[in-house]
Amino acid sequence: MKLVVGILAAALLTITTAHANNGLISVKSSHDVTTTANKLEEALGNKGMNVFARIDHAKAANEISIPLRPTLLVIFGNPKVGSPLMACEQKVAIDLPQKALISEDAQGDVWLTYNDPQYLATRHEIKGCDQLIGKIGKALAYFAKAATEP
Repeated sequence: MKLVVGILAAALLTITTAHANNGLISVKSSHDVTTTANKLEEALGNKGMNVFARIDHAKAANEISIPLRPTLLVIFGNPKVGSPLMACEQKVAIDLPQKALISEDAQGDVWLTYNDPQYLATRHEIKGCDQLIGKIGKALAYFAKAATEP
């Protein structure tokens, strides 16, 4: 029994790691790309976040005859969140505002992907702002859940 539990734990760790590579967190969506983006924007707006842009990479690629599966980038933020983070370490501004990539993979699954705030803290050597980083992580997870769940 311990062997089975160990194998299951290792498999779960592998699956989790596969969806949190390179500082990115990916959440599988129950919706198509457009619906996921719409639900994300609605959740962001409901919490006072600004949506600055929605970039349709697939549309742009198709305009120059390059086939690309549905791929949308939503750029969002709020100075009440980003400014304190930049006050901790100004270089983090290169990664702000926040971004969410919503894309369809080769199997037809839709994923919402965003930067892991813990990774950004490490990348930019942010010190003394662990509580803020944690709050941002929880908020991003909330937005991802709101956009991807049925």
